[in-house]
Amino acid sequence: MYSNGYIFRYASIMVIVVAALLSAAAILLQPAQERNVKIEKIQDILRSAHIESTTANAEQLYDKHIVKEIVINAAGEELAIYTNGKFEKGDRRAFLIDLKAELKAKQQIAAGKTAQEPVFPLFVCEKDGELIYIIPMHGVGLWGPVWGNIALKSDMNTVEGVTFGHKGETPGLGAEISTEIFTSQFPAKTLFDANGNFASISVVKGGVGNSNIDPAHGVDAISGGTITSNGVSAMIKDCLENYVTYFKNQKAL
Repeated sequence: MYSNGYIFRYASIMVIVVAALLSAAAILLQPAQERNVKIEKIQDILRSAHIESTTANAEQLYDKHIVKEIVINAAGEELAIYTNGKFEKGDRRAFLIDLKAELKAKQQIAAGKTAQEPVFPLFVCEKDGELIYIIPMHGVGLWGPVWGNIALKSDMNTVEGVTFGHKGETPGLGAEISTEIFTSQFPAKTLFDANGNFASISVVKGGVGNSNIDPAHGVDAISGGTITSNGVSAMIKDCLENYVTYFKNQKAL
């Protein structure tokens, strides 16, 4: 029969050993986990431009098609340009920007709080001889964050494609934002109206056909996923409006 002291010492040693093993495993697995996150991000960017990839060839296709990473500010100025594996201007890669943090800084400034001026990432993709502009997005759904990428044709207005992701939206309802049934509505939609004003793209409850939204600037919401649909609609507007001045400046050149 073991004494209480022996049992206590044995349990303590086992806890320490297990904790050490778990810590070592976490450290050893961290590079692989970070690489998986990177590859997934690359694949989402490419998929918004209808470029399919695998975990094996994603980085190669990214280097082939993403010809430029640009970092802009709210005034539409290019602060950094990364191309061909080196900086042409500035020292910040668009790929490494934490969009969630930048959008939070924007909200803090709007609320009169002190924050570093936000910057926004833009990816220039070349596909079949055409330039496509890819904008990352981040927002809030019903149960947690939602995110995505929207790719625009060379006119910086017409949608080429989109991707959406979520952390915990309801299966069969809000989670449908990541399905082709939802995303296939976006190609050929436009961000600006006939007068050149930013109109965004609204996710419309009850369907665009039953609303006063111009079909060029709206898609049908997910049935039963109203809050998630509203979150996606707000995300698109809040993120894309950061690029309006930049696009207008580029068109004026």
